[in-house]
Amino acid sequence: MSQNNSRRGFLKNSALAAGTAATMPYWFTSQSASANVSANERPVLGCIGTGSRWGAVGPNAMKFADCAAVCDVDANHAEAGKARVQKAQGTERNIDVYEDYRKVLDRDDIDIVTIVTPDHWHSKIAIEAMQAGKDIYCEKPLTLTIDEGKKIIQVLKKTGRVFQVGTQQRTEMNQMFLKAVAIIRAGRIGTVKKVTCAIGGSSASGSLPIVDVPKGLNWEKWLGQAPLVDYRFKEGGHWGNSRCHYEFRWWYEYSGGKMTDWGAHHIDIAQWAIEQNGVAQGPVSIEPIAAVHPVPFQNGSPTLDDQYNAALTFDVKAIFSNGVEMSIRDQADDLGFSNGILFEGTKGNLFVNRGKLTGKAVEELKENPLPEGAIEKLYGSKPTSHMQNFIECVKSRELPISDVYSHHRAMTTCHLANIAIRLDRKLQWDPKTEQIVGDEDANKWQTREQRKGYEIEV
Repeated sequence: MSQNNSRRGFLKNSALAAGTAATMPYWFTSQSASANVSANERPVLGCIGTGSRWGAVGPNAMKFADCAAVCDVDANHAEAGKARVQKAQGTERNIDVYEDYRKVLDRDDIDIVTIVTPDHWHSKIAIEAMQAGKDIYCEKPLTLTIDEGKKIIQVLKKTGRVFQVGTQQRTEMNQMFLKAVAIIRAGRIGTVKKVTCAIGGSSASGSLPIVDVPKGLNWEKWLGQAPLVDYRFKEGGHWGNSRCHYEFRWWYEYSGGKMTDWGAHHIDIAQWAIEQNGVAQGPVSIEPIAAVHPVPFQNGSPTLDDQYNAALTFDVKAIFSNGVEMSIRDQADDLGFSNGILFEGTKGNLFVNRGKLTGKAVEELKENPLPEGAIEKLYGSKPTSHMQNFIECVKSRELPISDVYSHHRAMTTCHLANIAIRLDRKLQWDPKTEQIVGDEDANKWQTREQRKGYEIEV
């Protein structure tokens, strides 16, 4: 299912491939009244999660939308978010502050929401936002498990909302990744045989002492679906060491380490380039070559609960349905880079990261540029900023550049890689049925137990 087709065509094909026309999103029918933001209006925005990452997402959203409410389980973040909104929009505008995101979703005047929470909260809030009739901009990685991705797609098809994932490499970073994909799709490096994604490793913390929960933080609500545990913190490092805020990324209970943090970016681009993000596409096998965790594991779970547990280093080999081999590594210093994507084709190699785009095919563009309109055809329109693309799609009801369908396929690779290194064994995957083949124990890792009261319901 080539994304050389229009984004609208891609969504139509996705819906039809899923079964029947009944699954077609509503904006392809005459019943488009739910698209309640006209092309000349600024949508009303609710911001769920106002921590450090929201400092980029929120202001970008307010270039195109009017913020009416902010929400965070950390009262300090929420008040700082309100102050930032008022600075951008004027102090005369009333900005409501909530601790419970459901109060944002209950408001009929709010059209769109940004979700910039820790990863383990993304899916539940997004699903309930769609059910409440909101369009969504959600930071990556969208899911904590493969099953969450399946549930999000189920609800998206039913509600027909516009949903942009915050994988900004598809749009921004001087469009280097977009150009790289266009070059590869044009056949300029021949047939791609291998892709290497270097995405960095996680951090170690050592044992973290139990301390009092910081004032203003609702720790029980922050934990959400994850197990109820003590709050731990120790000063040290650039961010300090704790269970929450930025450091949540290094705990499998709340995230997936760098495998999902940066994998959500680079693996997404790699699979987009080799056309493996569509229905029935993706890896067919995932093999852990090497992995080092900061704590011992037993049956896939850490045996210590007082410190970070996501993989420090890793090397995973994935074979895709079209035969392409992908190496997912924390570092690729032997290949000359520590972060980025290297594509190896029958006619040459191409490398891209956020700082450069290199290779013979890139140099040849001076004499042999891509066909006119190639970038626009791949993107689906003239490229804009990531947030602007989302707002334009809210008004047109078309599929955003970073759509849920392709993101789910990329995240499936990331989650499978984490399952493989945690269980320390090779997995066979059927991308059509979305099941691990011949390993029922590993298949159970597609989902996780959710704490009572925080279950994800569809």
